[in-house]
Amino acid sequence: MTAGQGSAGNVISALASLFIPGLGQLLQGRFLAAVLFFVGAGVLWFISIGTLGWIMHLWSCLNAALWKPR
Repeated sequence: MTAGQGSAGNVISALASLFIPGLGQLLQGRFLAAVLFFVGAGVLWFISIGTLGWIMHLWSCLNAALWKPR
C-alpha cells in the first residue's frame, strides 16, 4: 500500500494509529505489529492509568509514519 517513509500511505497509517493503536500497521499489512501495538497499548492503558498507554499509543503512530517497506 505504501511507497515508503513520508508517503501519503504512511501519513494515513499514522493518523489511523492515532485513533486506534495498531490500525496503521494493519493498513500497511503488518498484522503481527498491529496486534502487538493494539494489545500492548490496551494493557498499558489498563495497568498504568494512561501514562504508559499514551507512550505506546504515540509510538504506534511514529512506527507507522516512519516504516519503510523492504
